[in-house]
Amino acid sequence: MNLDALLSQPVYDLSQPFFNGCPAWVGHPIYRIAFASRHGDVLRGGGYSSATELINLSSHSGTHIDALAHISEYGKLCGGIDAAENQIGPSLMKEGGVERIPVGVRRGVLFDVAGHRGESAIEVGEGISGAELEEIARKQEIEVHAGDVVLIRTGWGRFWNDPERYLGAKTGAAGPNVDAARWLAVRKIFMTGADTITYEWRPPEPKTLAVHIELIVRSGIHLLENANLETLAADKVREFLIVANPLLLNGATGGQVRPIAIPLRG
Repeated sequence: MNLDALLSQPVYDLSQPFFNGCPAWVGHPIYRIAFASRHGDVLRGGGYSSATELINLSSHSGTHIDALAHISEYGKLCGGIDAAENQIGPSLMKEGGVERIPVGVRRGVLFDVAGHRGESAIEVGEGISGAELEEIARKQEIEVHAGDVVLIRTGWGRFWNDPERYLGAKTGAAGPNVDAARWLAVRKIFMTGADTITYEWRPPEPKTLAVHIELIVRSGIHLLENANLETLAADKVREFLIVANPLLLNGATGGQVRPIAIPLRG
């Protein structure tokens, strides 16, 4: 695709909007924004005035990327790094922080599981399996390459404005299970994302997040959570360029991102 063709393509915003009280995972600070100053509080020469805001949020609020330092298994991060030792000092995480995620433009593919099942949003069930991803790839002629970003639509993104339903504390939540995580891991992708708050399938009151362990700790694959995939799916965009670079938060275990997708084909 040449530059003129690329610039003529639509651009899809894959982020969810922030608002006071928007969904937040258990134990994470709730997003709040308020004026720090208003127009007229301070006046300067020439009639100049300004307004600013104060924001309270977690590095895992809203649409964000999980860095490799986010999850440990039996005290070890990805690559066998000692988690406790890694977080000692003034600069948060020494290794595996969000600033270590390579910036770039990558190839992305969309697995529209809700569309494949003929549902607006899938039920919690037993999760999305590797076999189902394989079937979708075959039917929609999707090829997954090493270094890709694989996005998985459950349809739950449409519940973003209903935090209780979106969080699924009482119901559990839809998403890929461990079998799907292993299917993705063997393909050596760079990142995978979904339109849910924890990416993965989980029952109510989960005792662990096994898919996080499988992908982040064991496979070194980043997660993109709280993506908005509705318009991308509605337009049947299956292959695209994706720009999803997190904020440069040194030593943080995650960072906000406003990902965009530019279609390569439908």
